[in-house]
Amino acid sequence: MSGGTAYTVHGSGRPVVLVAGAGGTGRIWEHHQVPALTAAGHRVITFGHGTGGCSAGELAAGVRDVVTALGLPPCPLVGHSLGALAVQELLLTDPHLASGAVLAATRGRPDAVGDALARAEAAYVAAGSRLPPEYEAFVRLVQNLSPRTLADEGAVAEWLDLFEIASLGGTSAAHRPHPPVPNRLAAYRRITTPLLVVGFADDVLAPAHLGREVAAAVAGARYTQLADTGHLGFLERPDVFNTVLLDFLATLPTTDPGASRVH
Repeated sequence: MSGGTAYTVHGSGRPVVLVAGAGGTGRIWEHHQVPALTAAGHRVITFGHGTGGCSAGELAAGVRDVVTALGLPPCPLVGHSLGALAVQELLLTDPHLASGAVLAATRGRPDAVGDALARAEAAYVAAGSRLPPEYEAFVRLVQNLSPRTLADEGAVAEWLDLFEIASLGGTSAAHRPHPPVPNRLAAYRRITTPLLVVGFADDVLAPAHLGREVAAAVAGARYTQLADTGHLGFLERPDVFNTVLLDFLATLPTTDPGASRVH
């Protein structure tokens, strides 16, 4: 633990840091991404950052704490949603920490739908309301998954169970207000780290075209869009996501996993 941030190290080899979104739990990566990465010879670092409304800058500081505590050499940083926003900020302030970055379900500016959702969540919290877990699970279902998954009745039942358990356990990020997203596209033009942006075609929370804008702002950045995926596309179609992730990591220069280059 460093600076109050508890982390988990999986496997051994070339380090990769996975940064979760607003749900805050590093366990979200453990079913699909951690096994694929460790099998490919990576040491995978995951960590939790709570379920409160932290900003991208605050989460970036948590990532810096973890990387510093472990004395990692420059290594790939993989972020989803709020985690991707945090990685983007870290690439501006501490580029020496990263050998490359993968940004999934990201954005570089606000949009009308996102602003409307932020206002609705703020009003919901101000009213002191609490949705029944069954209804919160339904809201998360339609917000986070693709039409293809929603058409699969077996998959819907499984996802509803997972979302309801998260709601009952207090780990759901639904309806928790988050700081507004500023327009950072101009700032991102200063990023020089090798970058892959992954957009999810049916994402309503971080529309794919906003991720494409981030890639367009960074010289040399790559953009890939995955069909039939919503905001949680890395869990909906993990095999496809993992292939894209591993293919990109294979293009990055390797560093000695035992050599610390954190300043």
